Amino acid sequence: DNGLALTPPMGWMTWQRYRCETNCSGAGAQRCINEELIKEMADRMAKDGWLDAGYQYINIDDCWMLPERAEGRLVPDPQRFPSGMAALGEYIHQRGLKFGTYGDIGSKTCQGLAGFHDHFEEDAQTLADWKVDYIKVDGCNENQEDMARDYPAFGAALNKTGRPIVYSCSWPAYMPHNCEKTDGCMKSLIQHCNLWRNFDDVADSWDSVKSITNFWKRLNSSDEMVQSAGPGHWNDPDMLLVGGFGLSVSEAQSQFALWSLFAAPLFMSNDLRDISQEARDILQNREVIAVNQDPLGKQGFCVAGCDGNLRVWARPLAGGDIAVIFQNLGFAGDGDSITLTTSTLPFETFRIFKARDLFAKKDLGIFREELTLYVHVSSVRMIRISGATEQQMVV
Repeated sequence: DNGLALTPPMGWMTWQRYRCETNCSGAGAQRCINEELIKEMADRMAKDGWLDAGYQYINIDDCWMLPERAEGRLVPDPQRFPSGMAALGEYIHQRGLKFGTYGDIGSKTCQGLAGFHDHFEEDAQTLADWKVDYIKVDGCNENQEDMARDYPAFGAALNKTGRPIVYSCSWPAYMPHNCEKTDGCMKSLIQHCNLWRNFDDVADSWDSVKSITNFWKRLNSSDEMVQSAGPGHWNDPDMLLVGGFGLSVSEAQSQFALWSLFAAPLFMSNDLRDISQEARDILQNREVIAVNQDPLGKQGFCVAGCDGNLRVWARPLAGGDIAVIFQNLGFAGDGDSITLTTSTLPFETFRIFKARDLFAKKDLGIFREELTLYVHVSSVRMIRISGATEQQMVV
């Protein structure tokens, strides 16, 4: 418990879009992992409304470091990061942003570069010296039986430095049970990590988003995964694809809505230098972001139609409001009507309620017990409902 990430972290990350591109010549110059790419993204984050919308972190994933250490310390690739990580972090901080990076709890990263194994205290101090604000720790080259010991140990090393560093653990993603229904695994995650990856890596496709979404259906508030989420400790379904190549506009809205209802970290992985207005409008939608950042910190889940294509998802919010997603997973025809019946919601709700469409940014009216909306295929409608009175309904 380091007092950080009291709402889900928001930012930008290299991995999904730029992977481990290290050829910085010719056609690769605009998309290789180097300090110029990071500086350009930091500039766009600061200037184009992303920071104002809540996106704070600029995170470099794998492939920033050399395969071997120098005098026991991690070394950034001198060709691609000639100024060094401390200087890059300062550039990011000067723009009001926060600096995040990556490592592996094992002997090597997923791409075969230097890992943290046997160097926990040295590497934690190195990150602190560089003024890192966020570290994602993978587990590609670690024995599963050692993760329960090593992830908490590295978290303790981070805390020992005295620098506040958000700690993202990939531990459950490497376990066959995803840390569900096992002795102490989820309890330890909540105690030692600010967020954690549970499931498959996201790929730039609607099929990938659907697979991850199905993992997070959950069905009730007593589910172990749902209960594990809260201020300072979040489930992480992986990066946002909005602004990439694999999703339609309606599918991009769907991912953004669902991730916000899941109380998930919101990390874009796109090219902020060349992003469509449609993608920008989705990612900077303040009303949807407000659901994601709701201080109550409850994770939403599927409440109706969960084994079919016409689903209703819900999340309780601070002050008694409820976020609801009407989702049509169908792929044929135009769309279908989906009905929310508030009396069936598994938490305190309303008999009479106001409804606001968060993507359309308009009030829909006042309703009694039910709301039926038409939803196009591969689309969502995201609604915020709040209590109303008989007098308001008559008026």
